[in-house]
Amino acid sequence: MRVDGKSYRTIWLQDEATVQIIDQRHLPHEFVVEDICTEKEMSVAIKDMHLRGAGLIGCAAAYGMYLAAREAASSAKDATCVAVALKTAGERLLATRPTAVNLRVGVERVQHIVQSAAAKTGATPATAVAAACMEAIAVADEDAEFCRCIGEAGAKVLEAVHKQKLASGTDQIGEKKGVVNVLTHCNAGWLAFADWGSALSPVYAAFDLGLPVHVWVDETRPRNQGAALTAWELASHGVPHTVIADNSGGHLMQRGLVDIVITGADRVTRTGDVCNKIGTYLKALAAHDNSVPFYVALPSSTIDWQLSEGGKIPIEERGGDEVRYAEGLCMEDGKRRKVLLTPAASSAGNWAFDITPQRLITGLITERGVSKASEEGLAQLFPQEAASSLARC
Repeated sequence: MRVDGKSYRTIWLQDEATVQIIDQRHLPHEFVVEDICTEKEMSVAIKDMHLRGAGLIGCAAAYGMYLAAREAASSAKDATCVAVALKTAGERLLATRPTAVNLRVGVERVQHIVQSAAAKTGATPATAVAAACMEAIAVADEDAEFCRCIGEAGAKVLEAVHKQKLASGTDQIGEKKGVVNVLTHCNAGWLAFADWGSALSPVYAAFDLGLPVHVWVDETRPRNQGAALTAWELASHGVPHTVIADNSGGHLMQRGLVDIVITGADRVTRTGDVCNKIGTYLKALAAHDNSVPFYVALPSSTIDWQLSEGGKIPIEERGGDEVRYAEGLCMEDGKRRKVLLTPAASSAGNWAFDITPQRLITGLITERGVSKASEEGLAQLFPQEAASSLARC
């Protein structure tokens, strides 16, 4: 996507020793690019949320494995030593955040490719590093392409809603004809992936085609990824949007002001249960009660084919200070300030994700099209992956 007229991805290889990322902690008030030169630095960036979002975490893990391969190669006598070192690096990266399955995918893809390279006759440490580099780049390229395809598939869904509104004359007074009001939760735009995003990709694609869209942006407490990141993305792209308090969604649906809900996902079971940012389940319940279509957009790398029940997905619990404090730009001096919201003695719980059961989901928007949120629906789009998962069960 573009920032001030310049094209960016969220993560890229600047040179053979440096991976660069957009440091999301500074948005929306400052655009900062951070250099990552070691696997340890990448692990910190993932754990401390310099970057976040399921797809981007997977890309970062792959690049982290590449950096680990470079470090190991400096003292390795052969390619096998590099492959062995990546086992430990992979364990460290996997320990950073437990919920998004993309993290595991990124680690395992690079680990597998390096093992294969090391097994070949005459393989050197440089051979292993080159293989890791190519695979990390491939993970990011694939993520961006999958998200672009999600946009194409999702734009058709939004276009159908637009045509339905025009035909039924259900526009609110004062609203442009056929405007599609999308409600989203958290940030599932290009900042959460290598590029394009999942939930926002259909919005960008529809907007670029000239479809009238407007986005209700949940603030998404406690880290306010909606208010800070989604709103910044949409403003940069010129998409009409309104930031709302998290608890406003149900009210808007009751008033007929939401035409469709689209969220992203951090992990989806092979049966269609969805794990996403905390509060997604409540939006799905409100949508179901008000007959508002509820879609989840995701690349196939977010599907956990080994898991059949959403209740078995590990839910990350983060520090209570994320709830107790808020951070923003002080208008008096133009500096970032952190303020305490609660009584100093109060503790806070901070569950980062929740589970939305497949029965509440209208459909899943993937790079291969739209499916029902069910084992059968996903199997129709991804027959090979589904068959492999059943064989393992």
